[in-house]
Amino acid sequence: QLCRKQGTDLLSNVNISSTEDNFCLIFHKISQIQTKLKMKLAVFATLAVSASALSFVPKDLAKAAQAGAVAAAIAGGVAAPAFAGDVGAGEQVFNANCAACHAGGQNVIMPEKTLEKEALESYLAGGRNEKAVITQVTNGKNAMPAFGGRLSDEDIANVATYVITTSEAGWDE
Repeated sequence: QLCRKQGTDLLSNVNISSTEDNFCLIFHKISQIQTKLKMKLAVFATLAVSASALSFVPKDLAKAAQAGAVAAAIAGGVAAPAFAGDVGAGEQVFNANCAACHAGGQNVIMPEKTLEKEALESYLAGGRNEKAVITQVTNGKNAMPAFGGRLSDEDIANVATYVITTSEAGWDE
């Protein structure tokens, strides 16, 4: 109910106009991704428990029980991934340090390597995820300088959260 605009679900509304609407869209997308991930982890956990139950010898009983507990924790969502950084703080760090080359999610040096969702998936080592963005920002690559010595780990994590979240919702040009 909180994220409805004039009776239209925001996920089907193409023109997002306010910050609140952007937040709601991002929240819904994150929820959808987390739900899909939890389902996949539940299947994985079930397979892991089944495999460990069928493959242990008596001396490995403790290891099998431990593996089952870890798999159950994953399936139950205890170990579900969460965004590491703060989107608002990440936007501030991005605007101060990254926007000169990446304003609006673009790339003025290498135009094909934008911060759009599809481009990040294709060009970012490790795919479109926060860890890969953190690695790229920390170490740099090609024409991109390393920010590991200039920004704190927290600032870099915040930028990574901002980039991934904004690439999912779509950059404002």
